[in-house]
Amino acid sequence: MQPSAALDLAHTHARPVHWLATATAMAAVVAAAGLLQPGAATASQSGSAVTTAAAPGAPAPAPAPDARAATYPLECGGAPTAVAKDASGDLDGDGRPETVTAVRCDAGSGTPPSGLYVLATRRDGTGARVVATLVEPAERLSASELAVRDGAVTATLMGYSSADVPRCCPDQVETVKWRWTGGKFVRSAVAEPSDM
Repeated sequence: MQPSAALDLAHTHARPVHWLATATAMAAVVAAAGLLQPGAATASQSGSAVTTAAAPGAPAPAPAPDARAATYPLECGGAPTAVAKDASGDLDGDGRPETVTAVRCDAGSGTPPSGLYVLATRRDGTGARVVATLVEPAERLSASELAVRDGAVTATLMGYSSADVPRCCPDQVETVKWRWTGGKFVRSAVAEPSDM
C-alpha cells in the first residue's frame, strides 16, 4: 500500500507566517552585513617607504612628483609621450619622495624604447622636473617592471640581441638596481636566484 501523495507534500504548503519568518531572517542578515563592513581600502606600493603622521602644526609631507605632469627630454618625431610605469619613494634620504618613471614615445605598435627618469618636485612646489636619467632612450631598452624600495630603484629591462630581432619581441632581459651614492645614481646588476 502506497501512502498518499498529499500526505508526503503537506509540509510544502507555505503559510504567511513562513514568509514573514523568512523575510525577517533575511532582513536581519542584510542589516548585520551592513554593520560589519570592512574598513576603507587604501592602495600602496609594496615595499614603499613608510610614512608617519606629521606632528600637530608641522607641515604635511610633500606628495611625490606626478609623472604625467613632467616634460621629458625625449624626441618622438611629433608623436606624444606615454608614461609606461612609475614608482615613488625617497631616494636621496632628504625626506621628500622622488618619482622614477619609464617614458616612451606613444608609437602605437611594437615595443618602443623607454627613457628611465628620476623626477623631483620643483623648488617652488609647482610641478615636477627631471633630475636624473637612469636609462637613455638611445640604449633601446624598455622597462617591464619598476619599483622603489628601501631607497633603491629596481627595474627589469628588456632589449634586443641584434637588429634582426622583431621590435615586438625583446629577447634579452636584465634586472638592475640604482642607489643614490656619492651624489649620483650608481647602477648594479641584481643577481638572479640560483636553483638549488
